[in-house]
Amino acid sequence: MSLKPKPPHPLGNCPGCAEPLESGDRFCGACGFDLSAAEVPDRPTVPIALPVEWPEPPPRDPQSLTTATQHPHDLPGTDSGGRDLPTIPVRTDGVPEGAGAEAAAAAAAAAPQGDAAEAVGATGGQAPAERTAPGAEPEGAGAPGEPVTAERTPAVTGPEGATSSSGSGPEAVQPSDDGDFTLPAPDPRAALRAEPTAAPPTPAAEPSGGDGRKVCVACRVGRVDGDGYCEHCGHAQPRDRDHMEEDLPAVAAVSDRGLRHHRNEDSFAVASTALADGSPATLAVVCDGVSSATRPDEASAAAASAARAALLTALPRGTHPQQAMQEAIVAAADAVTALAERPEGEREHQNAPACTIVGSIVTDGLLVVGWVGDSRAYWVPDDRTTPPARLTEDDSWAAQMVAAGLMNEAQAYADERAHAITGWLGADSYELDPHTAAFKPDRPGVVVVCTDGLWNYAEAADDMARVLPPDAAERPLHAAQVLVGHALDGGGHDNITVALLPFALPSPGAADPA
Repeated sequence: MSLKPKPPHPLGNCPGCAEPLESGDRFCGACGFDLSAAEVPDRPTVPIALPVEWPEPPPRDPQSLTTATQHPHDLPGTDSGGRDLPTIPVRTDGVPEGAGAEAAAAAAAAAPQGDAAEAVGATGGQAPAERTAPGAEPEGAGAPGEPVTAERTPAVTGPEGATSSSGSGPEAVQPSDDGDFTLPAPDPRAALRAEPTAAPPTPAAEPSGGDGRKVCVACRVGRVDGDGYCEHCGHAQPRDRDHMEEDLPAVAAVSDRGLRHHRNEDSFAVASTALADGSPATLAVVCDGVSSATRPDEASAAAASAARAALLTALPRGTHPQQAMQEAIVAAADAVTALAERPEGEREHQNAPACTIVGSIVTDGLLVVGWVGDSRAYWVPDDRTTPPARLTEDDSWAAQMVAAGLMNEAQAYADERAHAITGWLGADSYELDPHTAAFKPDRPGVVVVCTDGLWNYAEAADDMARVLPPDAAERPLHAAQVLVGHALDGGGHDNITVALLPFALPSPGAADPA
């Protein structure tokens, strides 16, 4: 079976009755309209035959680890071969001239509600497309799969925690089309209603029955059996991965199941360490399981854990952060590939586990990112009057169409094939080609590392900057909760994961990590 996309009909719909047309149609199947007599609209993709012959990449020197300096109106960098990355133009017309901190704070506070419709409208009024690997077969919604135990698992807020919106009573139990009951994902927006200065409430003890078993969070009557279902109403109980949070002094991350998925297939890992010279370094890795592959939740967990372990080993022994990031992505790929060994009884035709990955390392004066797939990293300066920037380029069908000049971004990302990824981690992936880039910002800011469950609702860099709270550098966990809440307000069509790493200017006399 060919994995290349099939070109659409030049007319799209019949001029006579608006019936959708298929490639190769000469007459409308509904009204018989002669399509050869219709005027073909001028579209840049029509005269170019698919598949596109992509040019071979130039040779690269893996030993080259040069970096560049950020200027006020761009954020250049180098790829893993030492070549200059193209400057990404940033729109600044949405930022008021000379806007102060109060205006920025007001815009950020209003963004989760006011920008929700705008974010959905940017995708043509449709839900963001599900990520799929070329040629992948969808896995059943109820496919089993326990997540791989990571070396360090993110902290979890349970269904009774401050960030949970799971309720009780009839409204909390909603049957789906297939007859199963679904439980709303915990809502991190509930945490934002608390006063920032208020002391955090003490978590209530998990209710349990007289026999020591937990009480169902939905009906509050039945007991939960060993499989995680209520014996009274049959409701599946929330899993630990439905909502995860971790907060370290210099980095924080939040992951949420969203409102449409039956499980969270994202994962993350964050850590703080020191370089060989003793200077501090923080890191964050975010992974997004490919839903059409087998056990995507295990793939993302294994990749995040392996990448974190590799970085914590390489950085203290003196490996350059950019080289350490590349080695970490390779280690993550090996961990996901190892999952392809089929457990006993698993169907042979199932696809190998797969996921995307994006990571960032922040040291004293250096910012490094690495990725495979369409998870992204953004740079948002603390001074919101200066432009933000996107630091990664997607490995996706839409990105290839834009790079080849066949479509502009609006056309490419409105296409149903936009989220078909061309790079991922897994046994059935193409040749692994990790992307890495190093930057030296000349001002403080925040690195936003996220999956498409978030950036679907804040795709442009200036959109992400408007949603990110102005105090994100001081309160990264709170800011991550705001971003997740923004995606939930926009529809929560996918799992949502985001990590924030504040970047400060190097102290005077500090050694240059490059």
